[in-house]
Amino acid sequence: MTVRTRFAPSPTGYLHVGGARTALFNWLYARRHGGKFILRIEDTDEKRNTAEAHQVIYDGLKWLGLDWDEGPDMGGDYGPYRQSERSQIYAGHVYEDGGSIRFRSPRKPVVLEDMVCGRIEFDMSNPATHPDMTIRRPDGSFIFHFVNVVDDIEMKLTHVIRGEDHLSNTPKHIELYNALGEKPPVFGHIPLILNHEGKKLSKRDGGSSITYFMEHGYAPEAVANYLCLLGWSPGENREKLTMEEILALFDIDKINRRNAIFDLDKCFWLNGQHILSMGFDRFVELAKPFVEKAGIAYGSEAALLAALTIVKPKVKHLSDVPDWIGFLFTEEFAFDPEAVEKSLKKAGAAGRLQALIAALTKLEDWSHASLEAALRETATTLGVKTGELVHPARVAVSGRSVGPGLYEMFVVLGKERTLARFARAASMAAA
Repeated sequence: MTVRTRFAPSPTGYLHVGGARTALFNWLYARRHGGKFILRIEDTDEKRNTAEAHQVIYDGLKWLGLDWDEGPDMGGDYGPYRQSERSQIYAGHVYEDGGSIRFRSPRKPVVLEDMVCGRIEFDMSNPATHPDMTIRRPDGSFIFHFVNVVDDIEMKLTHVIRGEDHLSNTPKHIELYNALGEKPPVFGHIPLILNHEGKKLSKRDGGSSITYFMEHGYAPEAVANYLCLLGWSPGENREKLTMEEILALFDIDKINRRNAIFDLDKCFWLNGQHILSMGFDRFVELAKPFVEKAGIAYGSEAALLAALTIVKPKVKHLSDVPDWIGFLFTEEFAFDPEAVEKSLKKAGAAGRLQALIAALTKLEDWSHASLEAALRETATTLGVKTGELVHPARVAVSGRSVGPGLYEMFVVLGKERTLARFARAASMAAA
């Protein structure tokens, strides 16, 4: 049997992290078992059926690295299935015309052997708590429950992994499978994602949509890593994992039954870890769009790469990269007033900068090692601690008291620009 799973979101213009995690678990299960992963947009609600709402789903899934295996051909790439384009299939399962059509429940117990929740028995005998469900509205449009089951049958799905909030729908769906003479797929209902107040994560909670992470400069691999940890554990207290490692370890039996608490701080930490460990080429690939969006005139590709090299160990959000490197490409950068007051306006700062200018002007080898040696030698000659030169020098070349490594900045700026910035800062210090 070939495993076939699916992700079937509604196009709301918002890809919730819970939906993204559901897609990820289905994708992982299919990939882990050599199966197929299908994307199906449940867009029978015409009010929500817009191109923009669909695009949010595609962009979010592709950003996370989740690809799907079949669908309408879109010129060499697969588009998703759309329920709005499949009404003829649904109509083939309806035998009456006019008015609202309801499905009569057989009023028999429904037993579910769930991959996550275990064995559950549903009592369907009471019409008050389990009324006969409508499957088609008077306007001819079909209800979610019916088209969901028909599509799962048509697409030959073997496993349905979805949020626990769908658990109450499952006995209705099983009744429909039985009525249509089809074997239900294997179900697995994964725990909900809650906020710190123990409530279901909503649009009002920070980080509840994949768009948030895309815009705030998170690495896709970090977000995918974190989403996997919301309800699943690889064991051995492991947290930071590559997608290759997750694929090798993913087992639906290790999904926790308890609801997961969403922790944006934890995701932020994981993001920093992934950025720190990723290869430089990948860092450039992810950082460059933010640099270009910010309009930084970095000149040559070599200049940009040199700047990115020295800030990579510092970056926690890719969206912060423009702020980390912007001062390297303009002489009109801003000075932090507090840093100026603390370092440049300190007694003797102007003289110490002038001494550093004199020492570095004579330097022929403009390398990290030579620059550091020259600064330390100057500090010794002046009889001060190295910090008395390091701090004003940092503010002089960057306008702030924190940033990339001092000597790395000197190297990237080059001798002429570094000394010019020192001279300007010395004038500010003396004023």
